[in-house]
Amino acid sequence: MYNLVMKDLKLGVNPWFFALPLILGGLMLIPGWLYFLVPLYFCFITVPNMFGGFKSQNDLMFSTMMPVTKTDIVKSRVAVIVILELMHLVVAMICSIFTFLLYPHLTYIFFAPHMGFWGLCFIMLALFNLIFISMYYRTAYKYGAATTASTAAAILFAGAAQWAGIQYPWMNDIFYGSGLDNTALQLSILIAGILIFVALTLIAYRIAVKRFLKVEIL
Repeated sequence: MYNLVMKDLKLGVNPWFFALPLILGGLMLIPGWLYFLVPLYFCFITVPNMFGGFKSQNDLMFSTMMPVTKTDIVKSRVAVIVILELMHLVVAMICSIFTFLLYPHLTYIFFAPHMGFWGLCFIMLALFNLIFISMYYRTAYKYGAATTASTAAAILFAGAAQWAGIQYPWMNDIFYGSGLDNTALQLSILIAGILIFVALTLIAYRIAVKRFLKVEIL
């Protein structure tokens, strides 16, 4: 499985997608921006282009010719997705530290990038993974519908969370009010988001394996 991951990282994934998190992380320095868009660019740009590249390279046929199992093929591809997602989130989280240093008294209309916000981002990408990975491995080469459905789900979650944060007093208090000073609460939301991310990605992986085992590769 390690060799499959390295194959994707070195041969299958365009180096541009490793630089993209560094570039997009800079968007966190825009004062008061809609920061949900930063991890969403992974869904908008990286996934469709990366899987389009896999398809054009006939990567599926090449991988099945190697002495590996279908389970390992799915596992390695999921690992690559998670690695790139974590790159986007970690770089953005680091940049958000400088955002607070640069604009210490900024009034935010949208969510400020506190720990609780990043917990929501992990949940958003968890939903993306659950839908994209499980749908994609019905065929293991048709990525269009899977990308559209999973990206739409991620956008809907981000929109609903932001709307709730503005409209509902208890959510507003957590992400705009006194909850921001409650480190334990913010950390709890972040940890919960990470756990949900891990759980839904593992569920997506298991669904993908079951579906991929039924795919006949000519």
